[in-house]
Amino acid sequence: MTASAPPVPASAPRVAIIGTGVIGAMAAWQLAARGAEVLAFDRYGRGHDRGASAGESRIFRTAYKEGGSYVPLLRRAGELWRELEAVSGRQLLTMCGGLTIGAPEEPDVLAVRRCAEETGLPHDILDSASAARRFPQHRLDPGEIALLDPNAGVLRPEPSVQGALDAAEEAGARILSYTPVEGFEETPGGWRLRAGGETHTVDHVVLTPGPWATALGPSAAIPVEPRLITACWFAARDVPAHRPERLPIAIRRHPEAGFSCFPLLDGVAVKIVPHHLGWPVIDSPDGLPRSATPEFAQAASAAVARLLPGLVPQPVRIGTYAEGFTPDEHAVVGPLPGAANATVLTGFSGHGFKLAPVFGEIAADLVLRGKTEHDIGELNPQRFTQGA
Repeated sequence: MTASAPPVPASAPRVAIIGTGVIGAMAAWQLAARGAEVLAFDRYGRGHDRGASAGESRIFRTAYKEGGSYVPLLRRAGELWRELEAVSGRQLLTMCGGLTIGAPEEPDVLAVRRCAEETGLPHDILDSASAARRFPQHRLDPGEIALLDPNAGVLRPEPSVQGALDAAEEAGARILSYTPVEGFEETPGGWRLRAGGETHTVDHVVLTPGPWATALGPSAAIPVEPRLITACWFAARDVPAHRPERLPIAIRRHPEAGFSCFPLLDGVAVKIVPHHLGWPVIDSPDGLPRSATPEFAQAASAAVARLLPGLVPQPVRIGTYAEGFTPDEHAVVGPLPGAANATVLTGFSGHGFKLAPVFGEIAADLVLRGKTEHDIGELNPQRFTQGA
């Protein structure tokens, strides 16, 4: 089933989507393309820089440390990314390969290797000497390995969100930016929402609040913790060597530093997202600090100096973003417990962007058919609300 050739429901439902980050945008695209009447609300603009759907680049990978159960979803997501490129006329996904680097016994390295082996994914294991020859942009310690996943690449988040929303509009959706939902309540046949000084009555509501989950009425009972993610950009000494043609995306595990590394896209700098410095909890994404402390910048610089010799080890740019994390760091996707005609997709815990198109498809399945063929049993919202 694709958005380009959707089944048209006998009676098109009226659906409100609350939050138009990448998950909400994809849900709007899929639902509108299948004939639903879509209203999509957001307190900010398209592709804004406060939630998790920003930052110039995001990782796509198939050998997945979160487990082989995600591989079918990732394969479908890859197909839908290409479909959205065709629909939107934008280049969104560049397949440049992906590296997982660290000691062979490091848990994340083991998990990625296990996923690739158990699901039959193509991959190469490079020892430190082989990795140094093929990817001198990374400095490996003796005994470390690099797992190369050829089915990996880099996504462009802001154009992705905008492209999905444009495609939704082309299919008839109304995108209401800078229109926060002020309140909503269940009615006998659906929901009544207040937003932008108007009241809207809909048959179904799709909650895609990202890190705003705990502030959004019915989804507040789901344990989603907003956390701060800080990215730093470092200038490359050899620009061609750090473009996607020669530098895969990478996830680095190291006793002194851990980070995600993205190839150079803007012509100036390579993006690093430090992991070892932590993702602190924040009160609300609306109060997001807009830069990093000097201590954070210095620690990120030390990691770059140690492990990425081709970069100038002082950041030329710093960006901050918010993401919603669940206690088990897996998303919440499915019918909203305790409510009729409501679907929730939130808590993607730093690894939802790559999967966004298939989650949009799943949202459309659940709204229009009440079920999906995709296996989302592990993401059931009731795992957090049973017995509450």
